[in-house]
Amino acid sequence: MASDGIRTGSCSCGRVRYTVSGPLRAIIACHCIECRKQSGHFFAATAAADSDLVVTGEKHITWYAASNVAQRGFCRHCGSALFWKRQASTTTSILAGSLDGKTEMTIARHIFCGEKGDYYDIADGVAQSVGNG
Repeated sequence: MASDGIRTGSCSCGRVRYTVSGPLRAIIACHCIECRKQSGHFFAATAAADSDLVVTGEKHITWYAASNVAQRGFCRHCGSALFWKRQASTTTSILAGSLDGKTEMTIARHIFCGEKGDYYDIADGVAQSVGNG
Protein backbone atom coordinates (compact mmCIF):
# COMPACT_ATOMS: atom_id res chain seq x y z
CA MET A 1 0.00 0.00 0.00
CA ALA A 2 1.19 3.49 -0.71
CA SER A 3 2.44 5.31 2.38
CA ASP A 4 -0.50 7.71 2.21
CA GLY A 5 -3.04 4.82 2.27
CA ILE A 6 -4.03 5.37 -1.36
CA ARG A 7 -4.09 2.37 -3.70
CA THR A 8 -4.24 2.55 -7.46
CA GLY A 9 -4.94 0.10 -10.24
CA SER A 10 -5.76 -0.17 -13.90
CA CYS A 11 -6.58 -2.39 -16.82
CA SER A 12 -3.80 -3.73 -19.04
CA CYS A 13 -4.04 -0.96 -21.66
CA GLY A 14 -4.40 1.84 -19.08
CA ARG A 15 -7.64 3.30 -20.41
CA VAL A 16 -9.40 2.44 -17.13
CA ARG A 17 -7.71 3.52 -13.91
CA TYR A 18 -8.94 3.66 -10.36
CA THR A 19 -7.93 4.98 -6.96
CA VAL A 20 -9.05 3.61 -3.60
CA SER A 21 -8.70 5.99 -0.65
CA GLY A 22 -10.11 3.73 2.08
CA PRO A 23 -9.58 0.24 3.42
CA LEU A 24 -9.69 -2.84 1.22
CA ARG A 25 -11.35 -6.10 2.25
CA ALA A 26 -9.15 -9.17 2.50
CA ILE A 27 -8.79 -11.07 -0.77
CA ILE A 28 -11.34 -13.78 -1.48
CA ALA A 29 -10.68 -16.39 -4.17
CA CYS A 30 -13.85 -17.44 -5.99
CA HIS A 31 -13.82 -20.75 -7.84
CA CYS A 32 -17.39 -20.60 -9.21
CA ILE A 33 -18.07 -21.53 -12.81
CA GLU A 34 -18.81 -17.93 -13.83
CA CYS A 35 -15.50 -16.64 -12.45
CA ARG A 36 -13.62 -19.51 -14.08
CA LYS A 37 -15.29 -18.91 -17.44
CA GLN A 38 -14.52 -15.19 -17.44
CA SER A 39 -10.95 -15.39 -16.19
CA GLY A 40 -9.78 -18.80 -17.36
CA HIS A 41 -9.03 -19.81 -13.78
CA PHE A 42 -10.46 -18.28 -10.59
CA PHE A 43 -11.06 -14.72 -9.41
CA ALA A 44 -9.03 -13.26 -6.56
CA ALA A 45 -10.71 -10.06 -5.44
CA THR A 46 -10.68 -7.49 -2.70
CA ALA A 47 -13.43 -4.89 -2.23
CA ALA A 48 -13.83 -1.22 -1.38
CA ALA A 49 -16.66 1.05 -0.39
CA ASP A 50 -18.03 2.85 -3.43
CA SER A 51 -17.46 6.14 -1.64
CA ASP A 52 -13.70 5.32 -1.49
CA LEU A 53 -13.41 4.25 -5.15
CA VAL A 54 -12.79 6.74 -7.96
CA VAL A 55 -12.68 5.36 -11.51
CA THR A 56 -11.36 7.27 -14.49
CA GLY A 57 -12.06 6.08 -18.00
CA GLU A 58 -15.47 4.68 -17.06
CA LYS A 59 -16.58 5.05 -20.68
CA HIS A 60 -14.19 2.19 -21.49
CA ILE A 61 -15.85 -0.23 -19.04
CA THR A 62 -18.39 -2.74 -20.26
CA TRP A 63 -20.66 -4.19 -17.58
CA TYR A 64 -21.83 -7.74 -18.13
CA ALA A 65 -24.81 -9.07 -16.14
CA ALA A 66 -23.19 -12.31 -15.01
CA SER A 67 -26.26 -13.37 -13.05
CA ASN A 68 -29.51 -11.92 -11.79
CA VAL A 69 -27.70 -10.58 -8.69
CA ALA A 70 -24.39 -9.19 -9.96
CA GLN A 71 -22.47 -7.74 -12.87
CA ARG A 72 -18.82 -7.81 -13.94
CA GLY A 73 -16.91 -4.80 -15.26
CA PHE A 74 -14.10 -5.14 -17.77
CA CYS A 75 -12.18 -2.92 -20.18
CA ARG A 76 -13.83 -3.07 -23.58
CA HIS A 77 -10.46 -2.54 -25.29
CA CYS A 78 -7.99 -4.92 -23.65
CA GLY A 79 -10.49 -7.24 -21.95
CA SER A 80 -9.02 -6.89 -18.45
CA ALA A 81 -11.47 -8.01 -15.79
CA LEU A 82 -11.59 -5.27 -13.15
CA PHE A 83 -14.75 -5.26 -11.04
CA TRP A 84 -17.59 -7.38 -9.70
CA LYS A 85 -20.65 -5.60 -8.33
CA ARG A 86 -23.69 -7.00 -6.54
CA GLN A 87 -26.92 -5.15 -7.37
CA ALA A 88 -27.80 -2.43 -4.84
CA SER A 89 -24.50 -2.93 -2.97
CA THR A 90 -22.48 0.00 -1.66
CA THR A 91 -19.20 -1.85 -2.26
CA THR A 92 -17.40 -2.95 -5.41
CA SER A 93 -15.15 -5.97 -5.65
CA ILE A 94 -11.84 -5.21 -7.33
CA LEU A 95 -9.76 -7.90 -9.03
CA ALA A 96 -6.54 -8.18 -7.02
CA GLY A 97 -4.41 -8.59 -10.14
CA SER A 98 -5.45 -5.13 -11.34
CA LEU A 99 -3.88 -3.38 -8.33
CA ASP A 100 -0.62 -1.54 -8.99
CA GLY A 101 2.59 -2.56 -7.24
CA LYS A 102 2.93 -4.75 -4.18
CA THR A 103 -0.34 -5.33 -2.38
CA GLU A 104 1.00 -6.88 0.84
CA MET A 105 -2.31 -8.77 0.89
CA THR A 106 -3.03 -12.49 1.01
CA ILE A 107 -5.98 -14.70 0.21
CA ALA A 108 -8.18 -14.96 3.31
CA ARG A 109 -10.78 -17.43 2.02
CA HIS A 110 -11.72 -19.64 -0.93
CA ILE A 111 -15.40 -19.76 -1.94
CA PHE A 112 -17.44 -21.97 -4.29
CA CYS A 113 -14.78 -24.66 -4.01
CA GLY A 114 -17.40 -27.23 -5.02
CA GLU A 115 -17.26 -25.72 -8.53
CA LYS A 116 -13.48 -25.46 -8.85
CA GLY A 117 -11.69 -26.90 -11.86
CA ASP A 118 -10.48 -30.48 -11.59
CA TYR A 119 -7.02 -29.51 -12.91
CA TYR A 120 -5.79 -27.87 -9.70
CA ASP A 121 -5.78 -28.33 -5.93
CA ILE A 122 -6.26 -25.71 -3.26
CA ALA A 123 -3.48 -26.52 -0.84
CA ASP A 124 -2.59 -23.20 0.79
CA GLY A 125 -4.23 -23.98 4.14
CA VAL A 126 -6.70 -21.09 3.82
CA ALA A 127 -10.37 -21.64 4.78
CA GLN A 128 -12.55 -23.11 2.04
CA SER A 129 -16.29 -23.33 1.55
CA VAL A 130 -18.37 -25.22 -1.00
CA GLY A 131 -20.71 -22.22 -1.50
CA ASN A 132 -20.16 -18.54 -0.90
CA GLY A 133 -19.09 -19.00 2.60
